[in-house]
Amino acid sequence: MGGGGSTTRRVTFEADENENITVVKGVRLSDSVIDRMKEPSSPSGRPQAQHRSASGTVNDEELKKRIAEELALERARRDSEAQKRRLQQEQMHVRDEFGKLLERERVSSNEHLTRAILRERAATEEERQKAQRFARQLEEKDRELRKHDAYYKEQLARLEER
Repeated sequence: MGGGGSTTRRVTFEADENENITVVKGVRLSDSVIDRMKEPSSPSGRPQAQHRSASGTVNDEELKKRIAEELALERARRDSEAQKRRLQQEQMHVRDEFGKLLERERVSSNEHLTRAILRERAATEEERQKAQRFARQLEEKDRELRKHDAYYKEQLARLEER
């Protein structure tokens, strides 16, 4: 805290019965500072705890201000965490809805595919039946042609005999 541009902070502390120093939350002090705080602050031998009572109102106001700041920070952190939880819940909801949508699309595409396959099978079966019908007609025509051929051969043979 030495240099020309540094700001000065007041730290309120007390010494307990074991000469341990209690410091305001969030402030870190080096061992040398703690040792200096344990020493009397003036030649009269007053300990630091007596010095605190002289400037207690200023330090209490600063402490109240710090506590208010910490409370505000804690509220902001809780609000942030609540917002984060809401966001996660919304994300889960969106994922669920997206999953449902994908499932409906999959079912719909499967139904469409199934209908297309059934149409193709029906068309294939119709073509197969047509082919069988044409094959029977062809066989019938072939038999008829053979009959005619045999008849004409027989007629030709009779004509040749005559």
